[in-house]
Amino acid sequence: MNYTHKDIIATIFLKKGMLVKGFKDHTPVCDPVRQIKSFNDNGMDKIILYDLSDDPAEHDQNLQVLKKIIQIAEIPVYAGGNINSFDDVRKLIYAGCRKVILNSLKEKTPEIAKEGASRFGQNRFALSIFNVDMFFKQKDSVQQMISELVVLDPKLAGTIGNVTDMPYSILMPDLTPEQIRDTLASEDTIRGISCLYFNEPGADITGLKKYLGQQGIRTDHLEAELKWEDLKLNSDGLIPVVVQDYKTNDVLMLAYMNEEAFSTTLAIGKMTYYSRSRRELWIKGLTSGHYQYVKSLRADCDYDTILAKVSQVGAACHTGSRSCFFNKISDAEYTERNLFDEFEREYKVIRDRKINPKEGSYTNYLFDEGIDKMLKKIGGETNSIILAAKNNDRDDLKYQISDFIYHLMVLMVEKNISIEDVLEELSLR
Repeated sequence: MNYTHKDIIATIFLKKGMLVKGFKDHTPVCDPVRQIKSFNDNGMDKIILYDLSDDPAEHDQNLQVLKKIIQIAEIPVYAGGNINSFDDVRKLIYAGCRKVILNSLKEKTPEIAKEGASRFGQNRFALSIFNVDMFFKQKDSVQQMISELVVLDPKLAGTIGNVTDMPYSILMPDLTPEQIRDTLASEDTIRGISCLYFNEPGADITGLKKYLGQQGIRTDHLEAELKWEDLKLNSDGLIPVVVQDYKTNDVLMLAYMNEEAFSTTLAIGKMTYYSRSRRELWIKGLTSGHYQYVKSLRADCDYDTILAKVSQVGAACHTGSRSCFFNKISDAEYTERNLFDEFEREYKVIRDRKINPKEGSYTNYLFDEGIDKMLKKIGGETNSIILAAKNNDRDDLKYQISDFIYHLMVLMVEKNISIEDVLEELSLR
């Protein structure tokens, strides 16, 4: 049995700005936002997206939907389909795609791959292949410009390793868990598998990963580095669990686990507790639909409390409140500062100046003067940063960097680039 990490992959298809069932079946399915959010929470490792557009207008329409998908997705997105030039590659990379999937059947693909690998690096490209003979003829050049393969013919499972040692993922028809296990174990170079039923509502990806782990197939599954025996329990044999929203860090609730709740949480990826009043196990959201999908579990320094960070669906509190902690006792005056919020606040002020000009505003002066003035100021601030750094003047360097960031934000507003756009790009580096 090989122990290379394997991915469980969702493959989705865009047609006329909508998700459809497959390459040939263009029946619309669910809303893209809802679908991607479910992938974030159910244990999916990666998304492969194919653009099935027939013309440039539809291609642009699908590209806009792709951008929304990438903004929502918390897992890597690979995208392919209708890539006819390096400009198409550039648009996908700038949209935030982790990798671009090129089509091995297109004559322009070698030229596009060469330019793309030179500009963005080999690791940003994958190649869809349909048969081994075609791939074998161009194997040497492909291996220099492409980092992995996406195999679209199920019959090639277990045979690609005879031709190349490049890693590959494979799109398969609906398979049983046993067949998925056998496919993933067939070659060391197979790194992931996609079945269309992975997209179905309620697909138990976490359960599949648990099964694969039991069969010796390693996946990115919730695995406990601490055992239940390592935790210190209270007099009732329970451990308290503080629950936080993984994005906002808001404290949502406090509950308790026994050993069965702890094991169930790890097995299904949904927070499960022990109800002291009812004296029974309860999966949070099983009745209300307000599930808590596990993002991380941590024990405190004394091993007697668990901190759970979760993706909360709906309200955490039985009263309908987002958080159980809404009854005010006392508040002292304090200033809450979040550095990201400070950047966001400054950006919003600059954007507001553009929408609602204010007489005498330096920001409005820059907008009125236009792009050349903005670029000149950014260039000047760059030189000032260099001089301050060379002169080892920390205070001046801090001042010049702040000036540079301000002018850069003005440019970002002018070009409609948000702070989130930049952070998303940085996360891909």
